[in-house]
Amino acid sequence: MKKTIAIIGAGGAMGSALSKSLAASGHHILLMDKDSEKCHKTYDHIFAELPNADIEILNCIHEGSWEADVIIPAVAYEIQQEVADYIKDVVTGKIVISLINPLNEDKSKLLTSSLSSAAEELQGYLPYSKVVKAFNTIFPSDLKSITHADCFIAGDDETAVATVCSLAKESGFVPQLAGNLSASRTLESMMLILIQLCRKNNIPESGSFKVLFSKS
Repeated sequence: MKKTIAIIGAGGAMGSALSKSLAASGHHILLMDKDSEKCHKTYDHIFAELPNADIEILNCIHEGSWEADVIIPAVAYEIQQEVADYIKDVVTGKIVISLINPLNEDKSKLLTSSLSSAAEELQGYLPYSKVVKAFNTIFPSDLKSITHADCFIAGDDETAVATVCSLAKESGFVPQLAGNLSASRTLESMMLILIQLCRKNNIPESGSFKVLFSKS
């Protein structure tokens, strides 16, 4: 079923890449970013490759979140609470996808404690929304170039998790159910490990995880 999906931070690397991927799946995409120039660049880039894409730019994230079925804050961890507070009254009962990794400035450690995660904090800020962790173990560049990579998904609401699994599958990924929202602690650590592997091997940030099950 076609969804209206609001991308907050659509001008950033991840927001732009995910906007294009979801637009290619036929969903109605609302592009929002405090940097209007970057947001328009995302819009133009998508239309250049997908002239029939159902996308539009909105200047107000409050309005966009109110219109959307699914909201994706593709923003820095440091402003996650600010964004959540601003949209809190219009996202009751809605799915909010957490793709934020709470990394410090040099990406050497997580800013959250071992007993929490960015996704769990977001759920605390939005207690009446359905927060689902997804897409956080995928680099923006790989959203465009890698197919059939695993997309790990964690959440407490089964219906919301199923919806996000469908979005991931439509975008060319293999959904892997990681557990309830507390599993997001592990998923956020996985991206930290992936970044460190790239650095150890002196390669740009790229690559993904793939789970292989033995055949019985």
